[in-house]
Amino acid sequence: MQQLSGHDASFVYFDLPHAPMHGCFLGLYDPSKAPAGRVDLEKIQGHIAERLHLARCFRQRLVRVPFDWDHPYWVEDKNFDLEYHVRHIALPPPGDWAQLCRQCERIQARSLDLSRPLWELYLIEGLNQLEGVPSGSFAMLIKFHHAAIDGASGAEIIQAIHDSDPGAEAGPVEDPWEPEEEPSAAELLWRAHSNAWLRSWEYAGLVARTVPRLAPFNRRLLRQEFSVPGAPPATRFGGRVTAHRSFDAVRLELEEVRELKRSVDGATVNDVLITVCGGALREYLQEKRELPEESLLAMLPISVRDEGDEEGAGNRVSAMVVPIHTDVEDAGERLAAVRESTRNSKEMTNAIGARLLADHTQFMPGALIGQAMRLTAAMPTEAPGAANYNTVISNVPGPRARLYAAGARLVSTYGIGIPHDGMGLMHGIWSYCGELTIGATACREMLPDPEFYAACLGRSYRSLKHATLGGRA
Repeated sequence: MQQLSGHDASFVYFDLPHAPMHGCFLGLYDPSKAPAGRVDLEKIQGHIAERLHLARCFRQRLVRVPFDWDHPYWVEDKNFDLEYHVRHIALPPPGDWAQLCRQCERIQARSLDLSRPLWELYLIEGLNQLEGVPSGSFAMLIKFHHAAIDGASGAEIIQAIHDSDPGAEAGPVEDPWEPEEEPSAAELLWRAHSNAWLRSWEYAGLVARTVPRLAPFNRRLLRQEFSVPGAPPATRFGGRVTAHRSFDAVRLELEEVRELKRSVDGATVNDVLITVCGGALREYLQEKRELPEESLLAMLPISVRDEGDEEGAGNRVSAMVVPIHTDVEDAGERLAAVRESTRNSKEMTNAIGARLLADHTQFMPGALIGQAMRLTAAMPTEAPGAANYNTVISNVPGPRARLYAAGARLVSTYGIGIPHDGMGLMHGIWSYCGELTIGATACREMLPDPEFYAACLGRSYRSLKHATLGGRA
């Protein structure tokens, strides 16, 4: 039995029927090199069954403490049923990209059962008209709750259920799996009582590490070595989200993105992608006659995992908030402005310490958070959200080498994000084998035309290419 950290537990408390806290990995597969040239449900179930030992979260479920007086625990589920988690659907003809996006939206909108291990896998067949993917291909959509994994650990788990060779077999099971009995309410409450005393001392130690950082931080702030972002402007993506989702995505070449970043000294691949998202939001809101005069703000997750901890489950993330310069029309000038904003935000985050900021989330009181979220859910739909940013841009570096699942070649990967109250649009960026994809996930009432927003992302990228490469674009 293992207790969730405060950060992991927060995603359990934040999980609401209209805003579930799970993300999705979408992979497109070419089965032509698999045995018999096809992959069916039985093959996928057997493939996953052979790899359950590679990730604890596959067979762990939540046990909550009565009244949420302490953070929940993971226990090995004695009633684990693989057939419940691995599911099968097929698209009707013609089986194109738009149909796949609509199906993914419906799956993403449905909450996971918090009484079972927090994941589901969908085998989606009938992909016959997708650009760059052979006819007769299939997709796998994997839902994971954010309480179990973050982007970095999620990428490692995705890699664990894939192989570098189409004929590879799963490694041996070193430690046999043993299910666990659920602890009693009395035991959980006793643990909560003991943890309350222990955490008071741990928090005192955290405060002792934080206080010495505050004075240097304030001095640097006064010297204007960095600045603190203000409040985000009001947009259609604020307020309370509904339970309905929209999704679409674009594909980019990683090497070309690297070439674009060289046009601005010190710029990164992430700066280029932020610039593209900023340009897309600028065009989209201009089209709706809703573009604010001031720049929109984006939250960028930052991994604070130690080296060698990439395979650990759970969340090891901090964040920084940056302007994405939707107020700048020229794409080249926007990239330069984004580069300066990310530099400023990194300076500010480093002044306190990203890990130190993340450590403070471990001490959030579960009962109060749960009550606050229930009150939020009871508020009118038009009530404003509390997010201090307009969107999230999450970049997850994926594997560079070609991968296979059950003998089928993984062609492309996409991330489907987690809109929530106050932030109705998330950009999930995945890289794999020389390709980058930007997936936009939103509340459908806030972004009812995801195909148009995907077109905005494409035009924003082409504008940046023209502004930075000129005639070479």
